[in-house]
Amino acid sequence: MNSAYHRRVTSGGELANATSWQLQSTSSALIVPVGSTEQHGPHLPLDTDTRIATAVARALAGHLAVSDELKWLVAPAIAYGASGEHEEFDGTVSIGTSALRLLLVEFGRSAARWAPRLVFVNGHGGNVEALAAAAALLRYEGRDVGWCSCTAANADAHAGHTETSVLLHISPDDVSIDQRVPGNRTPLGQLMPAMRKGGIAAVSDVGILGDPTTATAEEGARIFAEMVDGCLRRVVRWTPDRDGMLT
Repeated sequence: MNSAYHRRVTSGGELANATSWQLQSTSSALIVPVGSTEQHGPHLPLDTDTRIATAVARALAGHLAVSDELKWLVAPAIAYGASGEHEEFDGTVSIGTSALRLLLVEFGRSAARWAPRLVFVNGHGGNVEALAAAAALLRYEGRDVGWCSCTAANADAHAGHTETSVLLHISPDDVSIDQRVPGNRTPLGQLMPAMRKGGIAAVSDVGILGDPTTATAEEGARIFAEMVDGCLRRVVRWTPDRDGMLT
């Protein structure tokens, strides 16, 4: 795997590298990347959403390390999500909304025993229902939990210009440039009725919604910065709605 995926920024640290003894002497909040393992066309790796969520989480921690009173740790990513719409394509592994919701609830209940604040950074749209339900319950139970998604203005839906550009920025060696082909560029709202019945395969035989052939690393750097800035503003403001989404 390309070392760019593991590129480190100055951060509050990573949970996997800490010891329990170290955490006893600090008040450590937790950033949890939530992604998926699902098809992203013929040119992007199956863990694209997880890579993006992890990279955003690490950059977010770096900014918070110099601007927030809490010490922020980045947890190992939750790399499986609700990806049923992609199951017609090989390699996709979906645990579904119900299982993901339960996983997030139990994760939050356990982590909140020592972490005073917890934020899930989401890289896959199909995870939103589970995130909202889990965060709402955790907050009802008195835990300080929120979530935000890695979003950018005018983004296409799946494995197109947006995600391909970001991968060219954070993990360029893992993008199969010569395999890029345009997908279905119809607005997502118009595709949803067919997708609800037959998944992505019903509207795109290559599994792409958008056009990855226009993607560039330079555009990816801009989009990635927008994702990080959006999450940073929400975390610093910390105004979760009733479902825990940071606004």
